[in-house]
Amino acid sequence: MNANKHGLRSQKVLLPGEDQEALKELDENLRAEFQPVGELENLLVDRIIAAHWKLRRISRVEAGIFVRDLSRGLASGADSETNTATLGMSFIRDANGANAFSKLSRYETAIERSIYKALHELQRLQAARHTEDHVPPPIALDVDVSGVSGEGV
Repeated sequence: MNANKHGLRSQKVLLPGEDQEALKELDENLRAEFQPVGELENLLVDRIIAAHWKLRRISRVEAGIFVRDLSRGLASGADSETNTATLGMSFIRDANGANAFSKLSRYETAIERSIYKALHELQRLQAARHTEDHVPPPIALDVDVSGVSGEGV
């Protein structure tokens, strides 16, 4: 249930209380920028939009963790502060005793990786679509820059 409260693993892009107009604007801007053609390119842009939106949410979760720690025992005044603190508390509970900031960083890395993966595939498909000689699309090569070796896993 916490995943649905902090929304970092939620299947829903827009959570209650989030700005639907801002999401719509992001959607319009990225579609204008990428100009997807066909179902697959639109699906990849959808993934980029969802991941981008979740990255925005991460900064709110992080702020919520700080707000919750700072306001322990104090009555919170503003609604946005209350929502931010609730978001942070949900994530802390989901961290289940682990370092919440460390876990948040891992989520952020995974979300960024999904953006780059979808972006690379979109660029690969668009490059193939734009070639006049019907040259096969360039080979997709995803590079892991996390510094964590995948060897021995």
